[in-house]
Amino acid sequence: MNNFNFTDRIILNALHEDIGNGDVTTSALIPEKYISSAAIIAKSDLVLAGLPFAERTFQLIDKNIKFKPLKKDGSRVKTQTVIASISGSTRSLLIAERVALNLLQRMSGIATLTDKYVQQVKGLPVKIVDTRKTAPGLRIFDKYAVRMGGGQNHRFGLFDGVLIKDNHIAAAGGVWQAVKLARSKSHQLLKIEVEVKNIAEVHEALSVNADIIMLDNMNVSQMRDAVKIIRKKNPAVLIEASGNISLENIHGVAETGVDLISVGALTHSAPAADVSMKIVSGNLTRAK
Repeated sequence: MNNFNFTDRIILNALHEDIGNGDVTTSALIPEKYISSAAIIAKSDLVLAGLPFAERTFQLIDKNIKFKPLKKDGSRVKTQTVIASISGSTRSLLIAERVALNLLQRMSGIATLTDKYVQQVKGLPVKIVDTRKTAPGLRIFDKYAVRMGGGQNHRFGLFDGVLIKDNHIAAAGGVWQAVKLARSKSHQLLKIEVEVKNIAEVHEALSVNADIIMLDNMNVSQMRDAVKIIRKKNPAVLIEASGNISLENIHGVAETGVDLISVGALTHSAPAADVSMKIVSGNLTRAK
């Protein structure tokens, strides 16, 4: 299944949730043959994400709607900027409006927050990555938005990377045992990442040749010590920092020398950006 069909399904489900058996307000107020022009406007400073999906939302309602992006995803947009113009059936514009805006608001909010984290570590050799802490069913959109904000994606799901976490370790009997089992049962192209919470577990992970070591909920001093140990023992190992990362402490975490910093807040706590659609005054006319 390609991503385009997958995203269509998500959008169609959202439209069905919103419309149900029909938009009773629009049907009552707007004659079927009316046409309008409208503008989508940023109501706050933001990093834009989601315009192609907003456009697709209108097209799935009415293929004759004309949607013209005026800004590109990933661009910084100032408040009151018109980011797209739309024209077509007034009914169609109103029916698709809320779902299109919901997608734009959520994705632009994630992109805007991601950009803030990325700016905090600018100039340092570290990548800001997301997690699986996404809205159920919207992960493909959430992770797209992270990329538009200058971040990068961690694994998409449970299927595309081995990440041994604390509960796996507890169930398997320890870091050494967990990595050994994963290595024996995973194909050679899969990298093995393991979460560690102290220096003793760092040594265990190194002894069993983990490809990636995640330093979980360590303070900056512990991270710095762990990075020194890992770099000395095996410079090829990727080092990830995770847990309690904030805008206030991320620069200090980056200075420890880790390669990746994963931030769940990018997708689970990003405030929605403020975006609205306005029918252009005076352009409500009957179609010929």
